[in-house]
Parts: sequence; C-alpha cells; structure tokens
Amino acid sequence: MNQETKRAIYILIVGNFLVCLGISLVIPVEPFIKKMYHLSTTDMGIMVSLYAFAQFIASPIIGRVSDKIGRKKVIVGGLFLYVISEVVFALSNHLFYFDISRIIGGLSAALFVPTSMAMASDLTEKKERARVIGWLSAAFSGGLILGPGIGGVLANFSYKTPFWVAAVLGLISAIFTAFYLPDEPVEQLKHTVKIKWREFLTPVLIVLFAMILISSFGLQGFESIYSIYVNQVFDFTMGTIALVLTLNGVLSLFFQIVAFDWITRKLGELKLIAICFLSGAIGTFWITQAHSQLEVIIATLIIFCAFDLLRPAITTLLTKTSQSNQGLINGVNMSLTSVGNIIGPIMSGMLMDWNSHVPYLVVGVILLLSFFMTLVVHRVELTTQAPQD
Repeated sequence: MNQETKRAIYILIVGNFLVCLGISLVIPVEPFIKKMYHLSTTDMGIMVSLYAFAQFIASPIIGRVSDKIGRKKVIVGGLFLYVISEVVFALSNHLFYFDISRIIGGLSAALFVPTSMAMASDLTEKKERARVIGWLSAAFSGGLILGPGIGGVLANFSYKTPFWVAAVLGLISAIFTAFYLPDEPVEQLKHTVKIKWREFLTPVLIVLFAMILISSFGLQGFESIYSIYVNQVFDFTMGTIALVLTLNGVLSLFFQIVAFDWITRKLGELKLIAICFLSGAIGTFWITQAHSQLEVIIATLIIFCAFDLLRPAITTLLTKTSQSNQGLINGVNMSLTSVGNIIGPIMSGMLMDWNSHVPYLVVGVILLLSFFMTLVVHRVELTTQAPQD
C-alpha cells in the first residue's frame, strides 16, 4: 500500500467516524427535545427512523452513481450534506425541521458510507482488504459507540451544542477531503458504466445480500430492546448496562482494528461468518435461559463480538465477489442494512409487549438459520470452483 493510498484510507476512516457520530449524537438529547417541544414517543420514533429510511431509498441509487462519475465527488458531497443536516438540526425548533434534518443526514450517510467502502475496495488488493474494511468498520462502530457519550457531555452546555460541533468538524473534514482525497482513475470508471444484472446477481451474491439483511435485522432486534430486557428480566441497573456497553465498545474496537485481519487470514471470511452466526445464536438462546447477571453479561459480550466481526466479514467477502460495480454492491449493502435497522426494533418492540423472551428466541432462530445459509454459500462456491468437464 503506497503513501497516497494510505492517506486516502485515513481520510475515509475519519469521515466514517464523523458520519456515524452524527447518527448517534441525537440519542442523549432525545428526552430534552421531546419535553421541550411537547412531542410524543411516536414522533421521536419516526424522527429517528427517517435517517435509516432515507439511507434505504438512496444507497443503491447513489452506489450506482458513484460507479459512473467517480467516488470522490460523491464522498465530498456526502460530507457537505452531513454539515447541512447538523446545522438544520441545531437551528430547528419544530418537529418538521428535525425530520428534514434526519432525512438529509440519512442521505449524507448514503452518499458517504457505501462509497467510502467502494473506494477502499478500489484502492486495495484482496490481501489487504480485510484489514482496511476492519478499520472502516471500527470507525463506523466507534462513531456509533462514542456518539451518545460525546453528545451527552456537550449537551451540558446546550442540547444544540453537539450538532454545532459536529457541523464544524464535518466542514473541516469536507474541505480536507476535497483537497487531499485522490480522484478515481478514469480507466477504472469505464469498466463500471454498464451492468448485466444476470451476471451481477450471482447465487453467492444474492445469499450474501440476504445475510446482510439478516445480520442487521438480528443486531437491531437484539440491541434495540437490550436495556429494557435486562432491566425488566434480570434487574440490571443503568450502571450495569453502561458497564456492559462500555466493555463491548472496547472489545469491538480491539477485534475490528487489531484482530479482524489476523482472524480472516486464519479462517477465511466465510468460516468466520458461520462462526459468528452460530455463536450469536447460542449466546441469544443462552440469555433467555440464564439464571444470573454474570451469565447474561458473558452471553451479551459473545453476541456483540460476533456481530462486530460479522458485518466487516460479510462486507469484505462482498467486495471480493466482483472487481467492478463496487459502488452498487456497497450501496445495496447499506440499503439492506437500513431495512434491518428499521424492521428489527419494530419487531422486537411488538413481540416484547407480548412476552419478554420471545424477541430473543426469534432472533436466535434467525441467526441459526443464517448459519445454515453459510453452508449453502460454501457449497455454491465449491460447485462454481469445480473444474468443468
């Protein structure tokens, strides 16, 4: 990896962190906004979900656009939209404008996140890709993990302060990216203009896309009700929950930055995906049968670590399925992730109103079925690679 490529990767890492920071900054200020503007819980839920909905609609379209016009223009545009979304949120004093801000934020993520993954895939060889995707995933996770904490600290000044700070950092990042991120080689773009859908949607790629949907659905189905579940069923205090989530954050960054490349070199992406699905399923079932808080904490960390390795493993494997159309591949990836982010919390919330354990039993079954899907992918790959008579 030469110096220009390293510089580009570092710029993409910072951008991913900032964009994902913007996703989660809103979490600690939600109660204040709800109370100050007399909003309902439904209003808040819709406001939060609009981000994922905008991502879902825009990601595959923008991914295809980046294949045609180049990554840099789309990435820089995403960062400037990020700035606009944060400024609109900081200036808002009505639900309509908060919703508009979240839609713009979702569009900015749709522009930046899949395109940055596609550019990283364009710039790296296959042997380097797992390490780079791990770094980008760590930046993504780091933004989501640190966002609520940073937002909570800055909100002590004013609930608008986190968004003004994010806007300033985003503007600096956008300007820096516009000047220092390398342009896409023209020759490379020529190979991505035309797409043959029958050749593009191979059996392996279809199953991998299904895995993306299932993994995001399972993660959000598990995570969205976690605090409520462990408090209601196992009497976890807020301090205990915070400790578990902090430990998860530390382990997540370790596995994605330090260990992910080594693990994929030893096991390969497909074996790692299978292990993650299986361990996630076992951990989820374990929680529903646990008898102590320690058991729940151990099972929780197993599940979160499995998901933290699962997402970059699937993304890395996706980028290796085709040398061209990386923008479209990563756009569909992000879009399906958004679908899971929308449906997972809704499903778990509804099922939990019926019975506390049912949401996690459903998630466990889905993850177990996903494990068997990896066996299907393995058989398809073996069939495809078998010598022709």
